[in-house]
Amino acid sequence: MDQKTRDDLLNLFQSKLNEAMRFYLETCTRCGVCTEACHVYASMGQVRYIAAYRAEIVRRLYKKYFKGRGKFWPSVGEAKELTEMAVEELFDAAYSCTGCRRCMVYCPFGIDTQMIMSIAKLLLIGAKAEPEILSMLADTSVEKGKSVALFKEGFLEGIKRLEEEVVAKWKSDAGETPIPVDKEGADLLYVALAGAHSIIPAAAIFNAAGEDWTLSFFEAVNFGAFVGDPTKTKLILDRIVNEAKRLKVKEVCICECGTAYRVMKQLAGKQPFNVVSITEVHARYLRENRIKLDRTKLSGVVTYHDPCQIARNGGVMDEPRYILGQLTDDFREMTPDPKYNWCCGGGGGLVALGEETLDFRMKSSRIKADQVKDTGAIILATACENCHTQLSNLNDHYKMNVQVEFLSSMVADALVR
Repeated sequence: MDQKTRDDLLNLFQSKLNEAMRFYLETCTRCGVCTEACHVYASMGQVRYIAAYRAEIVRRLYKKYFKGRGKFWPSVGEAKELTEMAVEELFDAAYSCTGCRRCMVYCPFGIDTQMIMSIAKLLLIGAKAEPEILSMLADTSVEKGKSVALFKEGFLEGIKRLEEEVVAKWKSDAGETPIPVDKEGADLLYVALAGAHSIIPAAAIFNAAGEDWTLSFFEAVNFGAFVGDPTKTKLILDRIVNEAKRLKVKEVCICECGTAYRVMKQLAGKQPFNVVSITEVHARYLRENRIKLDRTKLSGVVTYHDPCQIARNGGVMDEPRYILGQLTDDFREMTPDPKYNWCCGGGGGLVALGEETLDFRMKSSRIKADQVKDTGAIILATACENCHTQLSNLNDHYKMNVQVEFLSSMVADALVR
């Protein structure tokens, strides 16, 4: 690695060194409490997948270039040179971590390994060693925000076709616009994923509840966050923030996408609108008797997987259980409980990488499959696209014999009309 490249990478490293990050990098006592916290280590048993080991790769670079002892006495200061080999180690660490933060809730100091991995991902971008597909998807999302007019007509035509399905399937009179788009002054802006599965059930529920809502032009997922690019993350986020402000909505509702919810909830800053997950909205409708559900629609034991970014990192834990309590009398909780629930193994951009990560995702999530099997459930509900994909893959691989369902689809299918 030439000196200019190294200097550029160290400048990127420096840009992440706020007070909190320095605390995370300087506080680890190697107590080992985090060892069993990572689903990857628990499933595969390899030392390199211990949370503290991953963080140590970044920590030793920090000691070499940002601490006096590491600069002058690297062997004593446990410092490490930034080389091509170090970049390879950073990749292995960053893309074997799903960012679930389970290790953080076990750590006595609350060290956030996911934040430390954000340094690793930023250095990979600087070294042009990040997964190319994630960067391409992030770039596409950014360009879409600049060129709404180019795709608006095609988008609206697609929505018209979906409206027919909403009316036909739920046999409901939703007015002239079962899926309103670009409606100024609506109470709620719904930000969906690309695909009918994310729009049709939500539309049916919004209409059944008499919600004054409108659909966003933009997809919820933030590939900038997956690849770890702060600039692209903000540009993708700002598309939705600016749309919400333009339409003067009171609330932005994020679909079943954990990363999209966390990014909007935690990175958008103070805004003139509230941010909620679709699960919170559905629970609110039920509590306010705006919708009713037919409990006879489900049969068999049901369990629920908490998406890490919505539950552990977003605090939405009670709402899905309240909803399931309206759907079934045979709900079984996984062990351990939601705060300590095992990650599905698909976060951090791993599912988005598709077949490239499939073998690793299956091997690293054996403990999740065991957790599901132990419930004896035949229906496995979740409220995140990544989780749904990963759990479906696990279902096939480990023969869990469950039916993997989106929670919103279960609500829509049980609507009493």
